[in-house]
Amino acid sequence: MSSHATSTIFVIGGTGAQGMPIVRSLVADKKYSVRFLTRDSASPRAQALLALGNVSALEGSFADEDVLREGFRGCDGVFLNIDGFNTGEKTETYWAIRSYEIAIEEGINFFVYGNLDYVLKKSGYDSRFRTGHYDGKGRMAEWVLFQNEENRDRMGAAVFTSGPYIEMTISPLTPMTPTIEDGVVTWRVPLGGGAVPHVALEDCGFYVRWLFDHPERANGMDLEVAIEHMAYADMAAAFEKVTGHPAQYIDTDPDTYWNSSALKGLADHPAGYNADPNDKSTMTFRDNFTGFWNMWKHGIITRDYALLDEIHPDRIRSAEQWFRREDRVGRELGKGSLWERVQPENWSGDSAILKSSADLRTGRL
Repeated sequence: MSSHATSTIFVIGGTGAQGMPIVRSLVADKKYSVRFLTRDSASPRAQALLALGNVSALEGSFADEDVLREGFRGCDGVFLNIDGFNTGEKTETYWAIRSYEIAIEEGINFFVYGNLDYVLKKSGYDSRFRTGHYDGKGRMAEWVLFQNEENRDRMGAAVFTSGPYIEMTISPLTPMTPTIEDGVVTWRVPLGGGAVPHVALEDCGFYVRWLFDHPERANGMDLEVAIEHMAYADMAAAFEKVTGHPAQYIDTDPDTYWNSSALKGLADHPAGYNADPNDKSTMTFRDNFTGFWNMWKHGIITRDYALLDEIHPDRIRSAEQWFRREDRVGRELGKGSLWERVQPENWSGDSAILKSSADLRTGRL
């Protein structure tokens, strides 16, 4: 058995959009047990995880060394995905470092860091592309892999780099929430002719499970995932083909985008809602997501799709494939068709895929 083999995994970020399917995948066949960190074990998301079996909850905050130590003890694996929209870049940087340091001290065998692309570096350090919630993670991913060069035999480590969830394109309170205009599902975003490498949340569960299942190969790996690079005109055409209802993408200039009723009130607030708005390092929502759309518009981010095909032969490969699956699953679960689910009158608090949106940006550290 590998010296990095794991059986009980401590998950930080388990009640988030990505964390939920990752926990489900880890415990699906009972190979692994999961302990997840939550601020409220009575919340609907926490209760849904506990109902899976082989799952336990630890109440507290990742921003507390005593809580981290309690979580690590009795576990031999860690999946860490800090919510940058809760913390902001500065706080995430500190607690990502301390989480790694304490994990190695407490004897964790394998550490997986939930990441996003270090877009500022990948753009050649061009601040037009600076995206705080991406760069805050990307810097720390490089730091984890650098530490791993010396510590790989003591504690293995891998990085899991995802991206915007395709679920966000049909969910309220996201940067790409659609509107219904004269009966047409409409995405108005400043993407130009660019493309977004959306990821499917269920596939995220598979990939993270794969990292824990293959620690010798995964040790030192940055696994960067996506469905495909999606042009939004093609995505709208796929939605229309699957649902039989008209859909469109309309390229939008940044000023119009930020003056929309959905974003205008949020634009000048901190992207990380617990960050100090008076700190000069704190990015506003507007600045953060201007860089976000610029990186897709100008094709900064790439993916190795051949590698993903090898690791996950059954992965979702297109917007149409995902829309068809989601339409079917939604009907089976009583959520209705995709067309019904994007109607604003059918949205509720439970419709928001992002935890920060579901919490209305009010969760404590």
